[in-house]
Amino acid sequence: MPWEGILGHDLIAKQFASAEAAGRIAGSYLFIGQEGVGKATFARSLIMALACQHSTDQLEACRKCVSCVQALAGTHPDIDIVQKPAERTTIPLEALIGSSDQKLRAGLCWRLLLRPQLASRKFAVLLDADHLSEEAANCLLKTLEEPPPGAVLILVGTTLERQLPTIRSRCQVIRFPQLTDTMIKEILQLEEIQNGQEIEESTLTEIARVAQGSLSKARLFLDQELASFRSRLFKMLAERPLRGVNLTRETIGIVEAAGKEPSLRRARLRLVLDLSIDFFRAKLYQMHGVRNPVDEILASTIDTWNASPEQITRCLEYSLDARTGVDRNANLGVLVDAWTAKIERA
Repeated sequence: MPWEGILGHDLIAKQFASAEAAGRIAGSYLFIGQEGVGKATFARSLIMALACQHSTDQLEACRKCVSCVQALAGTHPDIDIVQKPAERTTIPLEALIGSSDQKLRAGLCWRLLLRPQLASRKFAVLLDADHLSEEAANCLLKTLEEPPPGAVLILVGTTLERQLPTIRSRCQVIRFPQLTDTMIKEILQLEEIQNGQEIEESTLTEIARVAQGSLSKARLFLDQELASFRSRLFKMLAERPLRGVNLTRETIGIVEAAGKEPSLRRARLRLVLDLSIDFFRAKLYQMHGVRNPVDEILASTIDTWNASPEQITRCLEYSLDARTGVDRNANLGVLVDAWTAKIERA
């Protein structure tokens, strides 16, 4: 059985179990890996196991003691989980050091200094570390450099490049690998069974392949509308001249089909932009003779697209910028219009 039911990261779990047994758990960690591989889930399970009153030699939580019950309920007095509010572009400074009238008397950094009430030490997980403003990151430096005795702080991000050098240098970096296609298929199959549904093996195989190691992407591709849009998107991107109006209409349509919930719409647009980035990157690899596994649909469309390396690079940069704009809560309609206009002119 995988550690705490989390597929793909048993080796990392063993490393933490060994460190805990030797009394060598560090004060600050930075979890790095692409979206949808289970970093946040692993971080939550890890601190619950570290706080557990009866954890096993493999550092597995009993899920029955008072500490585990409160951790599962989200009410543990010694565990803090901080993440970017949906309506904000960055993690607010007050989440770390308190509001202006309670500065340094509230927030995550202050709570870590308090004496543990239930566990033997204090724990904190800072999700969305990619979205730390420079000011907020600087407030974390002293806590990261000199964490309170026994306290454990875990930052969760996607790439080292999105973290300040001062943050990277003060944390022990743990890299999370992509999930294999087999793992993604196993998880999706189990989830569909739990939902009282069945999915064909061929469909599972196709979804796992195009998800590129990300479970969150795989879950989106369970929507047949999104799965078929992938092919249409590649064909539109390969069309010359590129018809920006058509691309805008199709993109806005697939985004709005997610419903009125802003988070669902943003998730869809992220996927569209990620697919576009895959398209431009695959073409660039092809032009430079770099081996890059692609599926039949992607291979056929990049073969028909004639563009210079400079054009491809510009399209890739525009798509990456638009992807960043989604994370910064930019207006989605304006963002799509600007993105399609730029790649049309590239």
